[in-house]
Amino acid sequence: MNYVIIGNSIAAVGCVEGIRSRDKSGSIAIIGDEPYSVYSRPLISYLLLGRTDEKRMKYRPDDFYEKNHVKTFLGHRAVKVDSKVKCVTLDDGTMLPYDKLLLATGSKPFVPPMTGMDSVKHKFTFMTLDSAKALEEVLQPDSRVLIIGAGLIGLKCAEGIADRVGHVDVVDMADRILPSILDEESSAMMQQHIEKHHISFSLSDSVSQFTENRATLKSGKKLDFDILVVAVGVRPNVELAEQAGCEVNRGICTELSCVTTVPDIYAAGDCAKSHDITTGSDRILALLPNAHMQGIVAGTNMAGGEEVFDKAIPMNAIGFFGLPIITAGSYDGEAYVTREPGIYKKLVTKENLLKGMILIGDIKRAGIYTSLIREKTPLDTIDFDLIKEHPQLMAFAKKDRKIKLAGAKQKGDA
Repeated sequence: MNYVIIGNSIAAVGCVEGIRSRDKSGSIAIIGDEPYSVYSRPLISYLLLGRTDEKRMKYRPDDFYEKNHVKTFLGHRAVKVDSKVKCVTLDDGTMLPYDKLLLATGSKPFVPPMTGMDSVKHKFTFMTLDSAKALEEVLQPDSRVLIIGAGLIGLKCAEGIADRVGHVDVVDMADRILPSILDEESSAMMQQHIEKHHISFSLSDSVSQFTENRATLKSGKKLDFDILVVAVGVRPNVELAEQAGCEVNRGICTELSCVTTVPDIYAAGDCAKSHDITTGSDRILALLPNAHMQGIVAGTNMAGGEEVFDKAIPMNAIGFFGLPIITAGSYDGEAYVTREPGIYKKLVTKENLLKGMILIGDIKRAGIYTSLIREKTPLDTIDFDLIKEHPQLMAFAKKDRKIKLAGAKQKGDA
C-alpha cells in the first residue's frame, strides 16, 4: 500500500501514527514545502521571546520519520494531484503514485489589499518559522512595530517582540481584542493586562493608506512605524483539493471518517472542515489538538480502519504575559459568570449540557469542563452546582470517576 501525505504538519504526524497503528509495512511519503522537521507553529512567538529554541519546537523527535519508515520530500511543493491515475506531482517533476492520499495542506496568511503597502520596506506575516526568523532579523531596541490584527496570531507576535522593541501598535476592525474566543468583559480584561507592556490598541479602525513608514487609519489617526506585521487571518490551502475534484466550501468537505468526496483522498487539519459538536455545524477548527486527532482518524481509516472524528470542539489554551486563557465550545446559552482580580470564569449551558467556557487566570482542572463539553455529559447526571464552583471528580458518579481516573492513568503511563 502506498500512502502519500501532502503537508508536513501536525495532522500529518497524526496520520502517520494512525497508519502505523494498523499497517507496519506500507510505504509512506510526506511532502512539505518547508525544509524543517515537523514543528509546533504556536511556539514561534516563544522563539522570539527566548523561551524556546528550534530543537525544542519540534513536535516529534528527529528520528520520527526513520522510526516510522517515512520517506520525506521536504522543501518541495506538490503542484498537481491527478485523482484519476492516483498520482501526485512535485515541483521538481517527481511523481508519487498513491493508493491513499491525505491532504494536510494547512493554511496561509491572508494579506488584504491596502493602499500604499508596496511602499513599506519591512513587512511580514507571522505564521511560520521562516517568517519569525525574518522578523527577528530587523528588530531593534527602538523599533516601532505596527501589527494589523488583534487576534491570536497578532497578539502572540506582539507578546514575542514587546520587550525587544520600542513600541507596538495594534490595529483591528473589531471592537475588541481576541473577538473569536473572548466575550466583551474578558476581552477588556485581557486588553488592560496587555497594555501594561508597551502595547497600544486602535480598535474599530483600519488602515486606509500606507506611506512608507506611516499608516493613516480610517478614523484619521496616524501611526508611524518601522516594521509592519499583517496578521488579519488565514485562508485554507484548498487548491490541490479543488484540482483533484474534492468538494470545497471554504474548507475541504469531509465525512466524520475524514474522507473527502473523492474516493481514497482524505483531509485533515487547518485545510479541512470538522463537525463542531457544540454548534452542530461543519466548519474549520484550526486548532492543534483537533488537527492531530483528525490526522489519527484519517490515517487509521486509510489503513483499513473504521474510526470517526466526532468530538471536535473549538478549544484554545493560550496566554499573554503570564496570564493564561483556556476557552472551549460555543457561548450560546445560559451563562454562569464569576470574576475576581485577574480571574474570570464563564460557563455556558444549554439543553442540559455544558456548551462552552472561558477561563482566565485560574485554569486548574479546566480539563474537567472540557471533558463535559466533548463527551456531552448530561448535567443532571452530575453535581454541576459543585463543579461550577470547584471542578473535581467527586462530582461524578462513582463508576464515572473510575472511568476518568483510568483514562488519566493511561495517559500518564503513555
